[in-house]
Amino acid sequence: MAKNKRTAFFISDGTGITAGSLGGLLAHFPETEFDQIRIPFTDSIEKVEDAQKRVANAKMMTGSRPIVIMSIGNEILRNELKAVDAYYIDLFDSFIHPLGIELNEPALTRPGVSHSIKTNQYGSRMEAINFALGHDDGMTHTGLNQAQVILVGVSRSGKTPTSIYLAMQFGIKAANYPLIPEDFERGKLPPILEGYLDKIFGLTIKSERLHSLRSERRPDSTYASLSNCRHEIGQAEDLMKKVGIPTADSTSKSVEELSAIIIQFMKN
Repeated sequence: MAKNKRTAFFISDGTGITAGSLGGLLAHFPETEFDQIRIPFTDSIEKVEDAQKRVANAKMMTGSRPIVIMSIGNEILRNELKAVDAYYIDLFDSFIHPLGIELNEPALTRPGVSHSIKTNQYGSRMEAINFALGHDDGMTHTGLNQAQVILVGVSRSGKTPTSIYLAMQFGIKAANYPLIPEDFERGKLPPILEGYLDKIFGLTIKSERLHSLRSERRPDSTYASLSNCRHEIGQAEDLMKKVGIPTADSTSKSVEELSAIIIQFMKN
């Protein structure tokens, strides 16, 4: 059955990261296919007018009201944008201003407020990102004892993006290692991971999804074949169960959802 199609705009007076983070709301509606458009730095009447034209054009082209997820602090610009017919999810009207009323405190509305982190926090996140990049796919063993979590799984199961997200958002030092046929033959994890069992978390994935991902990289290869994907996943799941590693299925979970599960694992 064909999916519904809608256009979703993320419009912000800053980088658009905050508005974009609300895009996770769309994942709750799998029967609708969203054409997502980001319009950052909408901080003047001229830029608002340009955004209005794009929203109006999307409605004319699709015949459906666009979804507009917006984060614009200036009330005049915010109200001007809403003059165009669309369904608006307004960060300030829906969340910031009601919270200010509850706290009896006027909210800051300048662009970038939600991302103003302390220098030491920034430094720890950059250090974690460098760690994740340096320990991606078992690239190096040096400093592995500093890892706060070690992700394992077959190639293309989501280890790298999850490691990077943990580093960027939470400053967590995450390493990741691929599980390969040699590991399955031995029935053991890579030798370098011995002694780190309490830090290891496994990612698995449905074979059809893995086949699709691998086919983008190496089409018509044994590596990407559905039968090989099924075999590797089965072997990996058997190994992780044997060793006693907790796992999560990355097939339909976002990196945000996977990260939340992993962080909960780290707290136990």
